[in-house]
Amino acid sequence: MLFLFGLKKGCEKMLNQVVLVGRLTDNLKVEETENGKKVTNLTLAVQRSFKNADGVYETDFIKCTLWNDVAESTSKYCKKEDIIGIKGRLQMNSFEDKNGNKRVSVQVVAEKVTFLSSKALDQEKDNQEER
Repeated sequence: MLFLFGLKKGCEKMLNQVVLVGRLTDNLKVEETENGKKVTNLTLAVQRSFKNADGVYETDFIKCTLWNDVAESTSKYCKKEDIIGIKGRLQMNSFEDKNGNKRVSVQVVAEKVTFLSSKALDQEKDNQEER
């Protein structure tokens, strides 16, 4: 019998899912593609949960792409240094650089974004409570 992650042969399921929580490194800008889709690219700073040999928490800077409604609402309510959660999938892209070398880039394509600390969203809630 073949076992793959505890599953019997014929029952294998594949999964490409990523969950991240981190800070936005820049303000967001929504752009429109030639076929009318909305897109924004961002970098999420995610601090590691352990210290390195020097006793310092290192940070990973992860490229993410958001599409359509997710891109628009995130851009509207979130700014640089806000904390967000992203649920999505990894996507690899191959390309040739200007010297003709083959390169691979990895990014997270977001399917859902959760606003964990958003100054714009907090302000909107405060304004609604004052009414």
